[in-house]
Amino acid sequence: MSARLQVPTKVVRLSHSRPRIAFVGLGWIGRKRLDALVSEPDAQFGVAALVDSDTERLRAAASVHPDASVAPTIDALFDEGLDAVVIATPNGLHAAQAIACLEHGLSVFCQKPLATTLHDVRRVLAAAREADRLLGIDFCYRHISGMHELRQRLRSGALGEIVAVDLVFHNAYGPDKSWCRERALAGGGCLLDLGVHLLDLALWVQDAPPMERVRSRLFADGQPLQGCDGPLEDLAYAEFIQPNGAIVRLSCSWHAHIGQPARIQMEITGTRGGASWSNVDGSFYDFDVHWFQGTNRERLGMSRDDWGTRALDAWLQRLRASNRFDPEAEHIVRSAELIEEVYRA
Repeated sequence: MSARLQVPTKVVRLSHSRPRIAFVGLGWIGRKRLDALVSEPDAQFGVAALVDSDTERLRAAASVHPDASVAPTIDALFDEGLDAVVIATPNGLHAAQAIACLEHGLSVFCQKPLATTLHDVRRVLAAAREADRLLGIDFCYRHISGMHELRQRLRSGALGEIVAVDLVFHNAYGPDKSWCRERALAGGGCLLDLGVHLLDLALWVQDAPPMERVRSRLFADGQPLQGCDGPLEDLAYAEFIQPNGAIVRLSCSWHAHIGQPARIQMEITGTRGGASWSNVDGSFYDFDVHWFQGTNRERLGMSRDDWGTRALDAWLQRLRASNRFDPEAEHIVRSAELIEEVYRA
């Protein structure tokens, strides 16, 4: 049962100027999102509830938000008059938590991946459609400075016909949480952790063209993996083909020997130009987006700020306008299908 800390029981409808939000999962990502949003001088929502199975994390967050209800599980929150939930728990919990919230009439913003299997991705989407509630996924790289401009130019045909897309995310480190190495909770290794961002981005900037897997290979500690049993992959390679013949090449890894903390990149080759998104000097946070024509280079965006909450900010803005289901969420199926195909292969 939740510990009630001066939270009114009256249900506040979404027409209210400050939607009542529950934050589920207060680890590094969850707490970072919460702290960044409430630090804004004109916060447009109320922190109505906090959920975490870790008592210390819950107590620390509650000390900053004493008017919020607190609970170890989401089940205790469904009578709290909430409008929406932000989920930042281990991957394997996302689907069940999101579906439970949607079935209770709450809109949901969830960390990626939305679920660890294609079947569960479809179940969450079905629950969102049935409940007619807004569903968002934290694909934060869509909101890097310059990425929307790049998408618009691709839509306009300024790049010509797409010939190739190269996607890279090599991390010199690996996850430091024990659950990230447990298949039941993580769902997968570096492909589901890093590759899901890359595939989403490649699909999103191109308005989600169909792709088919051509070939792929997964490794753990240098050994090729077969099937979905055994250790989680720490190195993944995959190639896909688009209907026009364009090749999409993906590589991602943990514990990479790359001489810097990270190498993150998307390169797009077209018949009339090229484009790139890349990290700067090995950073996980600093990015440039460029447009190329011949020897000419134009910088579309430079991210040196705290852009990580922009996906959540955008979802909150849509939530304040309407909590109804947005069909844009259906696009998650495309990348989930590709990830699942790589694992099955």
